[in-house]
Parts: sequence; C-alpha cells; structure tokens
Amino acid sequence: MANAFIRLNKMVLGSVRIGKTKHPLPNNMTFKLSLLFLLAVLSSACQSPKSSDSEVIEKSITQEKPVMSFTFDDGITADLAGYQFEDWNEMILSQLDSNQLKATFFIRGDNKLNKKGQFLLQSWNDRGHKLANHTFTHPYYNSDKNTAKVFAEELSKTDTIISKFDNKINLFRFPYLKEGQNEAKVDSLRQILSENNYANGYVTIDASDWYINQRLIARLKEVGQNQEEIQKFRDYYLDHILDRAKYYEKLSYEINGRHINHTLLLHHNLTSALFLGDLIQRFKTEGWDIIDAEKAYQDKVFKQIPEPKYAGESLIWSLAKESGNYKDSLRYPAEDSRYEKPAMDKLGL
Repeated sequence: MANAFIRLNKMVLGSVRIGKTKHPLPNNMTFKLSLLFLLAVLSSACQSPKSSDSEVIEKSITQEKPVMSFTFDDGITADLAGYQFEDWNEMILSQLDSNQLKATFFIRGDNKLNKKGQFLLQSWNDRGHKLANHTFTHPYYNSDKNTAKVFAEELSKTDTIISKFDNKINLFRFPYLKEGQNEAKVDSLRQILSENNYANGYVTIDASDWYINQRLIARLKEVGQNQEEIQKFRDYYLDHILDRAKYYEKLSYEINGRHINHTLLLHHNLTSALFLGDLIQRFKTEGWDIIDAEKAYQDKVFKQIPEPKYAGESLIWSLAKESGNYKDSLRYPAEDSRYEKPAMDKLGL
C-alpha cells in the first residue's frame, strides 16, 4: 500500500520515469492523475468496516413478506365421508405437487404397520416429503401417567417405522403440542430427544382445522357429498386458517422484529384433501411467500428454546409467554374447539 502511494505521488508531481529517463507530464494529464489519486484516497477513507460473513448471510435471508410452509400431523388411513383413503390422500399430494411444495409429515406410528399404513408412508416419501416422528399412540404428555419412560418407548417405536424411508428426518412433534405438565417433566423429555438426536419440530402457527374437519365429516354423513355444503365449510376453513396465521405472524413480528419462516400445523384429513389448494392460493393472494417446510426449519427462530415453564403450544405462543409482555392477551389453550364452536353453530356448520 505504501509503495503504491509513493508511485502515485511521483506521478502527481508531474513526471514519470521510463527506463533511466524522467519525462514531464502534460498539465492536463497531471490534473487528471491528481484527481484520481484524491478520489482513491477519499474512497478508502470512507469505506465502512467489512461486514462479517454471518452479517451478510443474515441480511440476505431477511424477508420482506410473511413466509409460510406446510406441515401435517398423524396420518389417517380410513375412508372419510364417502371418499376412499387412497383417493383423498392423493388429493393432498396432488395439490402439493401442483404448487411445487414439499411438506414435513409428522407420523403417528400405530396404524402404519399394515398395508395401508405402509402405502401412506411410501406415497409421501416417493413424492419427496419429509417423514418425521409424532409418537406411536399420540399420548397426552401433560398427564402423570405418560412418563418419560413412556415417551422414550413411543419415540423409539415410530422412529423404527419411519427410518426405513429415504426422507426420514429427525424432527419430533408433541401430540396436542403439550410438552409436559411441569418443568422437571419438560426437561426429562427434552433430554430424551437430545439423546436420540431429535429436535422439536415446532409449530409457529396453530389452528383448529381438526375440529372443522370433524364437523365437515359429520355433515357429509348426513347429506352426502353436497357441494353447496362443502363450499360453506371451505369458506369458514379458509377464513379461520388465515385469521390464525395473521394473528401469529403479528405476534411473531412483535417478538422477533422480522418476518420469520412459519410452519403451519395442518392434519392429514379431509379438509386438507378438499381445501389445501385453495388455502395455498389464498396465502399467495394475501401476499405470503410459500416455501418448503425443510427450508422453513432452517430459520434461526427454531434455535430458540423456551424455558421449561413456558413450554407447549406453538413456539410463538411460548416465546410470547416467556417475554412477559402478553399476560392479558394470550389465551390458554392457544387453539381449541371451544373458540370455533359458537361461530360454526351460528353459521349452521
């Protein structure tokens, strides 16, 4: 750097050496070189310190719009309200295919050992979706009877089932999003996950699609596959999911100061089969970016582990609870049929 400065300085003084002979420079050239030299010095002086690689990466992944991904729980293998299992399962997969999206499927294991169960796992695996763990029998871990020993057994059983597939991933989702009724229980279950190289497959946006599905099936059993009735349920379903998405996105933005990559909890059921394509389009229309669930889980928000006393519900709910800033506005449970029943009753759904 010093040598370069000396060479430039000599040129600015009005001459340049070629071989052993010193030649004067024309006045206009001297001026131009002086100007260039001054600009170079000023530019160097004004440069800000170089950002670290992590800062550059952080800036590059900052989202300008809310971001959604899709995750599914359970894995039903029954016919539903006149729709054959293989058909309605294919309806979900086709809607994901047509939107070029990959989901993460959290598998309940107890009905996956027979022919239909294996067909279900193979169909999702072959379409490129990730298979994750959702226990074997879907226990409620806020109950005293479902101990850490039960948890370890449930985790292991379903791990054995899904490990046979190429797209198995070491994510675990708690049934009912309940992680234990006290801090000691939460700690013990987290320790078991860690020992088995599992991470929590957190939900950031929770909803009650399961309850809408329950009422839809009951209605279709009464009236058959009536398209007018299905349309009514569709409209309520879309409004409900978008309402909960906007709520958790607003809460998340207040906590994190940015748009995170969200993971929406849906279920492998008839509402997903009938309405998923419309739901994806609705999100796009309302300005959301849609990405694969595997990519969503790379967001640093999923490295935030709430203290045990705040564990459970969606990750965003837990972080909001932990912050202490939402004591009067966070309902418990975060999502439940009790919140949707009055509105659905009023609409005759």
